[in-house]
This record gives sequence, structure tokens and C-alpha cells, in this order.
Amino acid sequence: MCGLCGSFAHGHWSDGVASNAQTPTAERARRAAVANAALAPFGLTLKSWGGRYVLSSRTGKAAVVEGFGDLWPAAEKLGGRSCDPLDATVLARLELGA
Repeated sequence: MCGLCGSFAHGHWSDGVASNAQTPTAERARRAAVANAALAPFGLTLKSWGGRYVLSSRTGKAAVVEGFGDLWPAAEKLGGRSCDPLDATVLARLELGA
């Protein structure tokens, strides 16, 4: 989505509820669980909280993340290093279901 269209939208494009989700809260929790598999190699965890997400590091640092559009920049800032969810090692870990 371009910046102009994004300015008219409310939330991130991935925020829509999946057809098989019971509630928006359940869907956010499911997304956080999937994201945690990609965040684990970076020492980070994500939890659904009050319609948002809380990203936490192993050292206790935390940041409130509005949605998945803000997740990776926040992960890099919190982790102090580049976080590439498309890295071959991360993708292999996701394929194994880790």
C-alpha cells in the first residue's frame, strides 16, 4: 500500500479478521503466536494486549506496537540489531514449526 492510501486507512492491511477466527481478540492472539516463531531468533516475544501488541526483549525492555506495520522497526530498535523476518534461517525455523 502506498503512503497516501495508508493515510486514509485505519490500521494495517493485516488487521482484518480471518474468516475462521472467533473474535478479533482471538485473531490477534493467534497472530502473536505465529509472530513469536519469527521473533524468537532475535530474543523477542510478542503478546496481544488491549487491541495492540507488546513486544518484549529478554532483558525486560518492552514497547507497545500498534500493529504488524510497526512490528519489525520496533523489533530492530528494541533488539539493537537488524531483524529480517525473511532471513533463510528464520524461514527454515518457521517451516519446522519452531
